[in-house]
Amino acid sequence: MNELVLTNARLIDPATGYDGPGAVRIRGGMIADVAEGASPVAPEGAEVVDCGGKPLAPGIVDMRVFVGEPGERHKESYRSAGAAAAAGGVTTIAAQPDTDPAIDDPAWLEFAQRRAEVSAVNVAPMAALTKGLEGREMAEYGFLMDAGAIAFTDASHPVADPTVFRNCLDYANTLGALVVHHPQDPAMATEGCVTESHFASKLGLPGIHPMAERMMLARDMALVEITGARYHADQITTREALDVIRRNKDKGLNVTCGVSHHHFILNEYDLEDYPTFFKFDPPLREEEDREAVAEAVAEGLIDVICSSHRPQDEESKRQPFEVAAVGAVGLETLLPGALKLYHDGLMSLPQLFERLSLAPARLLGLECGRLAAGAPADLVLFDPDAPYVLDRFALKSKSKNTPFDRRLMTGRALRTWVGGWEVHS
Repeated sequence: MNELVLTNARLIDPATGYDGPGAVRIRGGMIADVAEGASPVAPEGAEVVDCGGKPLAPGIVDMRVFVGEPGERHKESYRSAGAAAAAGGVTTIAAQPDTDPAIDDPAWLEFAQRRAEVSAVNVAPMAALTKGLEGREMAEYGFLMDAGAIAFTDASHPVADPTVFRNCLDYANTLGALVVHHPQDPAMATEGCVTESHFASKLGLPGIHPMAERMMLARDMALVEITGARYHADQITTREALDVIRRNKDKGLNVTCGVSHHHFILNEYDLEDYPTFFKFDPPLREEEDREAVAEAVAEGLIDVICSSHRPQDEESKRQPFEVAAVGAVGLETLLPGALKLYHDGLMSLPQLFERLSLAPARLLGLECGRLAAGAPADLVLFDPDAPYVLDRFALKSKSKNTPFDRRLMTGRALRTWVGGWEVHS
């Protein structure tokens, strides 16, 4: 590969906080040099891309992506997920182990890695916390790490038994592994499909009390305190749970948390006409929770913004609300969704990309997420002010279940590079 120089860019570096003019030189799939200020003359023979003054940032690292291989390839394949990610400026996806069968064995992990070779972006696989995601018996973390697992999670299946979960944390801690958990008490959430509230009663839908999130999170924090393990809550969506996170971070526990862009953009009132594309796990919350979550992201109490990309086919969504499948595709709406925090004046672009790129990369032990010599040349050039109406049928994902269909969005990826290769334009 010849040298590539991205010149006349507005550099966004979350590691240093720099937001200003500059250029990036790429060689051998890595960033060879970063020039802040006036762009230097490109080396002879180098390919030059004029960025037109648009922001150039590290590619997004998405910590919560569901891919249908193995088992549900008709919903999403690694090829289609990679195309969707590239179109959304996402250069690394952390694939969840919630497949059929679950990724709880090195053989299945290696199978998924081979299938992921067709993806246009990097795939960082997570492995199951317990065998079959059943919450009864630990998976073999050592073997799975040797096979390439970057973290352990049961995806949307909380481990209800505290003894089992403590053992998981203990085992992971001995290996220095990250445990990612879904903090929602399953006993309180089994029958519900929306947040328990006056509005849910008006809709006549069974609710899940917001306290289900706080209760499971408080239990998890007690077990983290006992074990000293590295813990990440995949989604925090309520005011009460934010208080728990704050107290335990202040105590010095090694805990982090994330949230999907859906939960700081949408609220329970979006469910008024029973649209199943708005059915999530955890469910959409009250407006006060949405506001609190957005402020927590801006403050840094919430460390990571993710897409929680969960493709579902039309048949599983075109059902009565109570029985419809949960989740939405989000790889292509993550960037414009996150940019709402920038446009609302809550965050600068370097701060936003700290939550989108640098923080998740550090949690997963990846070298990307920064503009620095020696870092992978995983980059996104984007226009934060580009307006467009989203058409779900134009999405690259196989599934089209987005709540943002026909909605005016602001901001989109213009070009995406992975390892110096352009994967989206």
